[in-house]
Amino acid sequence: ARCIAMVLIWNLLACGSNELAALLVALNSLFQILFYSVLGWLLITAIPAWLGLPGSEFHVSMFAIAKSVAIFLGVPVVVGALTRLFLVKRRGEDWYEKVFLPRLGPTALLGMLYTIVLMFAMQGDKILAAPLDVLRIALPLLTYFAIVFLAAFLTARKLGCTYEETAAIAFTAAGNNFELAIAVAVGVFGIASGEALAGVVGPLIEVPALIALVYLALWLRRRLWPQAHA
Repeated sequence: ARCIAMVLIWNLLACGSNELAALLVALNSLFQILFYSVLGWLLITAIPAWLGLPGSEFHVSMFAIAKSVAIFLGVPVVVGALTRLFLVKRRGEDWYEKVFLPRLGPTALLGMLYTIVLMFAMQGDKILAAPLDVLRIALPLLTYFAIVFLAAFLTARKLGCTYEETAAIAFTAAGNNFELAIAVAVGVFGIASGEALAGVVGPLIEVPALIALVYLALWLRRRLWPQAHA
């Protein structure tokens, strides 16, 4: 699933369009609430069964995935909308934007860091016993980041987009919503599962990979948009 959080940071570092990135993030959030469970069912259950792969006997219901998505994405969206509606009416939008949101904002990051630390504490023995498993997770992700980023970047360039628009599109395409992946993996398979381990390793690979892509995007801007860079 497309990233709905960190992509804003990568796009900002790469001097992309903040407005387009925010719009894409909003659309991605909606799509994930509606279709993430369908995507999970297709990849885990339906497609392996159609192809006759050994994993076809493993079944995960769309409801199990949808429940995790609803809790992780749906509940915050509803609570956020209601909070804005009532607090803006009572205290004003200026107080809401400058006082309430800065106080509330760090809680999401703290919650995610707590979950990752807890999962690594429970998965530490597996990582030490089978370090090649981490490599098996990392290599496909690195390949994915490079191929998808370059494909989106060059396609947007070919369509005549500005550098700012191109960067926003490319980073949105390449970024992954590992926060949602971790939530679904824990909710469906359990916090000590191999699936949860893959979800935790993902952001550890994504951060250095996307930082490298930021430098690549800035280099491509100098090469492909010399006038804009000047």
